[in-house]
Amino acid sequence: MFAKHNYSMLRQAWPLLALLFAGGAQALPKIHNWTTAGGTKVLFVAAHELPMLDVRVVFDAGSARDGTLGGVAALTNSMLGKGAAGQNADDIAAGFEQRGAQFGSGSERDMAWLSLRSLSDSKLLDPALELFANVLSRPDFPAADFKRERQLTLTGLEYQQQQPKSIAENAFYKAVYGQHPYAANPDGTPKTVAALTVKDLEAFYHRYYVAANATLVIVGDIDRKRAEAIADTLAGALAPGRKAPALPEVAALKAASTEFIEHPSSQSHVLMGAPGLRRGDPDYFALYVGNHVLGGSGLVSRISEEIREKRGLSYSAYSYFIPMMRKGPFTLGFQTRTDKRDEALSVLRETVKKFVANGPTDKELQASKDNIIGGFPLAVASNSKITEYLAMIGFYDLPLDYLSTFTGKVKAVTVAQIRDAFRRRVHVDDMATVIVGAKAPGDTDS
Repeated sequence: MFAKHNYSMLRQAWPLLALLFAGGAQALPKIHNWTTAGGTKVLFVAAHELPMLDVRVVFDAGSARDGTLGGVAALTNSMLGKGAAGQNADDIAAGFEQRGAQFGSGSERDMAWLSLRSLSDSKLLDPALELFANVLSRPDFPAADFKRERQLTLTGLEYQQQQPKSIAENAFYKAVYGQHPYAANPDGTPKTVAALTVKDLEAFYHRYYVAANATLVIVGDIDRKRAEAIADTLAGALAPGRKAPALPEVAALKAASTEFIEHPSSQSHVLMGAPGLRRGDPDYFALYVGNHVLGGSGLVSRISEEIREKRGLSYSAYSYFIPMMRKGPFTLGFQTRTDKRDEALSVLRETVKKFVANGPTDKELQASKDNIIGGFPLAVASNSKITEYLAMIGFYDLPLDYLSTFTGKVKAVTVAQIRDAFRRRVHVDDMATVIVGAKAPGDTDS
């Protein structure tokens, strides 16, 4: 689910898993945590139900660290499994496959990670961990693979430039974040990616893929002593290094802006929003529960009701927060026929203004709480999911009891708290709007 740059999946799954465990805190195993000698934060959960082990190493090495080398974070991460300790990509893939292990990696704006899933039998686990440690700490960045990965990235960027959804998203982040590192496309631009070299990737790796900049999560069929040994091996293989500096704060938008990008698509793609929440934000629960009523609960949300059900202006209309290290975006959006987009945009703005002014009704709030707390199937509560979300807790310095207290905090949210938080944090008249589509009748070139 941590597909490259897929924030929509992230925003859906994070509340999902948190609530699963929060609904039955007694079922959540104890979280052990410590810091290695090199400064790596470790979170460990013993889970003996299956003979499996999941490991995830997360670095503060996302695209927000690209600087002027747009795309270097993503390309560095994608190269780690292409060659390490003298083994090529085929050797590495075969090595994991022979042990029945799965290797993964990915990156976002805030973070980059590597993951391993293996059987806990030491005859299989030990060689899988050794190979994982080599990939983690001894990458070769082979030139031929680098050229191929760079060309794949360039091809992907060319494809993005043809897709209205990608065009809208990239323009939206620029409009919301201006000169902040979050503004840039995590994949870079054709110009910056074409200029990247192996030396650029090596320099990025040696700066950010270090023990002091890492969070390590271990979940599975081992005890604390074995987990400590694994942590010492993996973290100890990394250079000590130093933690990445704090990202700059995100500036609030001071005025509304609208950008129209002409594109020959049958539908117009519209995004509207502003900087929203950071991880651990004190207003998180009021805004999250409130947005569930406003636009985060699918077809029964206010936005969907007004735009889709009452007027038939769009099949899908929504809103969501993406909490990040700094304020991630509060995004509202829809797709609609070109001749209906002005009407749909007007309805969206008025719906949000009304919600900000009045908040939800008591009935809406209770339905939202019931839906959040009771609407998620326990079937997704796997070790791999626990691993992903413990990594989120560790990376963002959230409290270790975050999952077990989630339901109680959702239950405690009141209409007054939602109204107060939205009035302070959501300002429709200062939002950025991006429209991608064909010109509507009556549009001019000015």
